[in-house]
Amino acid sequence: MVDILLRRRFGLLGRNISYSFSKGYFTEKFNNEVFAGNSYENFDISDINFFTELVRNNPDLKGLNVTIPYKEQVIPFLDKLSKKATKIGAVNTIKFTKKGKLKGYNTDYYGFKKSLEPLLEPHHKKALILGTGGASKGVAYALEELDIPYTFVSREAKENIIDYDLINATTFDNFQIIINCTPVGTSPNIEACPNLPYEFFTEKHIAYDLIYNPEETTFLKKAKEHGAIIKNGYDMLIFQAEKAWKIWNK
Repeated sequence: MVDILLRRRFGLLGRNISYSFSKGYFTEKFNNEVFAGNSYENFDISDINFFTELVRNNPDLKGLNVTIPYKEQVIPFLDKLSKKATKIGAVNTIKFTKKGKLKGYNTDYYGFKKSLEPLLEPHHKKALILGTGGASKGVAYALEELDIPYTFVSREAKENIIDYDLINATTFDNFQIIINCTPVGTSPNIEACPNLPYEFFTEKHIAYDLIYNPEETTFLKKAKEHGAIIKNGYDMLIFQAEKAWKIWNK
């Protein structure tokens, strides 16, 4: 098995990603002698148009994870998408095929779904998704698979999107799962949080934050103060990373 996996490079595509979960996770994984010869590094690019040069200059790459802000922007640079990535409209995993093609997948939806499911009870009927970026699309797809209706929230109201100013007590009565898919509250800006009336959280609510650093964001702290079940994005990242690993090796 060691011989098969020798000298393979993987990495994370993103911008300002020194904090990366993926690099630490896969580096630790590859320290196991079973995975000897594998390496993982960050590819921090300031613009998606540098992606082509990155691929050309690293012909031994076998797979990439993709993070903010390129989950949607990278799609035109790929040769193929999986069926689910096509439906979701965002990619967080890229496989370099034996024929030299780049195929995009989405494992975010899988990680989110697998980490949310144990928390669900019959009264958790509808979800609010805070944010409309690439990560939110994977979350939305997972909720569809779970038959949970959802509504997006953004700073500006658009078709099928409400703005934060419309959220009130009635909203919290109607939506029992609140999911932060924005970067608001990420280290080092840990005092920040989405603009919500937190006093309307109750023990009937789930507050889920895709952020994992800090472990308990201000969003989660405020929700917990009012009895909500809270969950950060760490388990989601583990699940999506292992799913990516399977894709790279199939």
